[in-house]
Amino acid sequence: MTAEPILLLDRITKRFGAITANEDVTVSLAQGEVLALLGENGAGKTTLMNILFGHYVPDSGSVRVAGRALRLGVPRDAIDAGVGMVHQHFTLAPNLTVLENVMTGTERLSAWRSGAAAARSRLAKLAERFGLVVDPDARVSDLSVGQQQRVEILKALYNNARILILDEPTAVLTRGEAERLFDTLRGMAGQGLSIIFISHKLHEVMAGADRVIVLRGGRVSAERRTADTNQAELAELMVGRRVQRPVRAARPVGEVLIEARAADVPMPGGVPLRAVDFTLRAAEVLGIIGVSGNGQTTLAHLLSGLARPKAGQVSILGRDAAGLDARAMVGLGVGRIPEDRNTEGAVGDFPLWQNAVLERLGDPRFARRGLVRRGAARAFCADVARRFDLRGGGPETQTRRLSGGNMQKLILGRNLADAPRVLIAAQPTRGLDEGAIAAVHAALLAAAEAGTGVVLISEDLDEVIALADRAQAIVGGRLSPPVEADRLDATRLGLMMAGSWEGLADAV
Repeated sequence: MTAEPILLLDRITKRFGAITANEDVTVSLAQGEVLALLGENGAGKTTLMNILFGHYVPDSGSVRVAGRALRLGVPRDAIDAGVGMVHQHFTLAPNLTVLENVMTGTERLSAWRSGAAAARSRLAKLAERFGLVVDPDARVSDLSVGQQQRVEILKALYNNARILILDEPTAVLTRGEAERLFDTLRGMAGQGLSIIFISHKLHEVMAGADRVIVLRGGRVSAERRTADTNQAELAELMVGRRVQRPVRAARPVGEVLIEARAADVPMPGGVPLRAVDFTLRAAEVLGIIGVSGNGQTTLAHLLSGLARPKAGQVSILGRDAAGLDARAMVGLGVGRIPEDRNTEGAVGDFPLWQNAVLERLGDPRFARRGLVRRGAARAFCADVARRFDLRGGGPETQTRRLSGGNMQKLILGRNLADAPRVLIAAQPTRGLDEGAIAAVHAALLAAAEAGTGVVLISEDLDEVIALADRAQAIVGGRLSPPVEADRLDATRLGLMMAGSWEGLADAV
């Protein structure tokens, strides 16, 4: 590493109305260094990186790359200076090939011929040098999430990035993909690339970063070298208090709420369910564990009224699921936390109070004779915010202004406020910080204790082990036999996720 920083963000302050996202933040980065930016949801991490990349203009402060001041608010200047950014939600065109995506924006409109041949050669050399092998002619829509992330990184490298920013790079990756990513990043740093990654996953920070900067409330609250700290200290520095996740306690279960027998569920463009069997009882947490893309979305849609069985039997709260749509499910007392809170959980342009009652406009408390009762809706939103520690604004705040964790609290709170009989929780802690994860886990366990049947669909082994009373693996649209909590461990669940189900019937 060189003594002169390759990057310096100097005394950055950024406000959005009354909200201060960053206040007097200074961050430096050395050549060949991997820096982790850690903090609670809403701490200002992504805002700071968007300022670096030119998406936002700070109210004060400056950004220098290799000693040269950037023109703030000009992404092209950041790119030309060697700054590349891989966003949490990828910015690729799914209908184009890998090569076409990488070349997008790199050629002048006035060029009389395409430089595709030279671009293909250069892309192949970059892929080989950094271990990011991907078919240049593959259509992006046909790639796995992990492969799409490689394309995003290659696109930045193709633009001569010497500073690479990754926002929540493992949020949608499997554990194996995440480990391969960090192996790649360490190799890239060894070749002189400087890397900043935003993460909430403390074990990844410890394993992948040389240094950690912690943001809290928009300010730098701490800085540590990973060799001199540990996960417990980082969690406390991040949230300002000691964080302890809740512990599941054994509880008696009640009546059967959901029962599926040999059910087939089609899913156009997705993974169908095939001959699945499972039951859910009142006061029970049923964990569904699996690698992304094995039918979890189809299962969540079935239990939310967005998909219907084609064969077999599915009974939900005593009703045949074949005759239930999403509105009927809500009326029966089925709540849902969708896996993608941004596209299925909330409308970003709506204020908080509208999203708080969006799925309950059939409730006479919130709508009557086709008219929304705004006062009641705002009061309900304020109550949800108070009970579930929702931060970032009041009922009139635009929902897209919330951090991911606070948006998740809104979705969770609007469902749990009325004590649902069934809660479908799909990836409920994806992208959340340690404090928010503990809060969501506590809310799910409290709901089960109060009698709600919870279907927990998760890719996180530790989460399922911590919360589930029983667990089943989902592989290729099929469900394994269930395993009781006292027989659950990471090894068994890992084998189940790989499709090794022999002997599981004896583990119930």
